[in-house]
Amino acid sequence: MPEEKEFSEQESLQLIASMIKKAKGSYHDTGIGSLLWGTVISVASFVSYLRLEYQFDIGFDIWLLALVAIVPQIFISIREKKNAQVKQYDDDVVNAVWLVFGLTIFGLSFYQLIVPGVTGKIIHEEGWDLIKHYNDGSKPDKVINPFTPSLNSIYILVYAIPTMVTGLVKKFKPMTIGAGITYLFFIASCYTNSSNDMLLGGFTAIVCWFIPGIILRRKYIAQRKASNV
Repeated sequence: MPEEKEFSEQESLQLIASMIKKAKGSYHDTGIGSLLWGTVISVASFVSYLRLEYQFDIGFDIWLLALVAIVPQIFISIREKKNAQVKQYDDDVVNAVWLVFGLTIFGLSFYQLIVPGVTGKIIHEEGWDLIKHYNDGSKPDKVINPFTPSLNSIYILVYAIPTMVTGLVKKFKPMTIGAGITYLFFIASCYTNSSNDMLLGGFTAIVCWFIPGIILRRKYIAQRKASNV
């Protein structure tokens, strides 16, 4: 049998360093995932806030962008899994969490879009309606459509899940801190109206993902430049 080669301490350290460099560049280590979701959620939240405040219609549900965001996430994750020379054991966990997060956001958006209309149809068929009544009598009673109260607070709470998991698994403090701030935003949103909840949701996306994404992206680019020197 051929004699096994014994590595010196320096060669072992070089091998480990080489493996770490090859393992870098996953969907989340590059900052792409954070920037993607930070952009999608902040834009959707701020547009929703402006729509509620100024009463205009854009012709479609802006939150369908969450479904669009899942497509590049799946594509990039599959491509990087095929191209990866060294596997990080926590990558599958983090990627799975973010995929489930995207599906959950889409599910909540679908619920918010469909359920009020279906509920309104059911109660109308039963022969009754929801009435908006002014206690001081300043305005006449008005029939209103069913709505989901404070669902945006649930959105904010869900935002913290992939952020905290990624921050803890990857030991990335900006995301852990962002998730902590998100929980505070969730508590605040329980005491505000729907439009302000949207505003809080936009700020949540920025502190959770967009800012950490910029930090990750700069770090990744610096590592790539250093490895090519």
